[in-house]
Amino acid sequence: MKWSASVAQIDPPRWVPVLLALNAGFVDACTFVGLFGFFIAQLTGSYVIAGSSLFTPGWPEATVLLAVPMFFTGGVATTLLATTAAANRLPPAACALGLETALLAALAALMTFAAPFPNSPPPAAFIAVLVGLAAMGVQSALVRLLFRGVASTNVMTTNTTQIAIDATEATLAWALRRGGSPEVVRQHEAACRRLGASVPLPLAFFAGTMSGGVAYTALGPWVLILPAAAVGALSLWALRKETKG
Repeated sequence: MKWSASVAQIDPPRWVPVLLALNAGFVDACTFVGLFGFFIAQLTGSYVIAGSSLFTPGWPEATVLLAVPMFFTGGVATTLLATTAAANRLPPAACALGLETALLAALAALMTFAAPFPNSPPPAAFIAVLVGLAAMGVQSALVRLLFRGVASTNVMTTNTTQIAIDATEATLAWALRRGGSPEVVRQHEAACRRLGASVPLPLAFFAGTMSGGVAYTALGPWVLILPAAAVGALSLWALRKETKG
């Protein structure tokens, strides 16, 4: 088995990161509702839960202590898988998306057969949290590692900050472009392009949280099979794109 220190990035169409952001919001809302308020799509909430676990009742210490390492492990596994796949002439993005599909399917199975949970988190909920964190760690890493020029699809804090910066720069450049300076025009166009690529992501994530919360509450934990199926379809798209390219 060969290994490579680098992997080629691909240029996904805009709908791909939007779908991943929608999926992440959907999964995060479902696990928040079904797993005692635990956030798995991004680590900020996990850090807060870990830091406050000694002072507030809730998840057992083993869960909060393993939350960050599991997300980290998902990123490590994705990097190893993608670089190894690239070195052996396999499609790295398809492999990484396939790994996320498998983890999301495992999360859906755990939630479907074990939920609803009692008032305190049982071992099945503990395992579901760790599997979900690993899945989101995979998604976070594969987007940064394999998709050229795509912002995070499951961490909206930095995205929102960047949108604020780009919106301000675009507005200022628009106000100054009347002078006809080519540099100002270029800056305005660049800021508008960044906005066009970044604004849909938090909107899709928010739409995912709304639809995920409603779906989980109305239909139950089996709805988690939907994001697994969506990422599975994306892995087939990546396989076709990478083998044709």
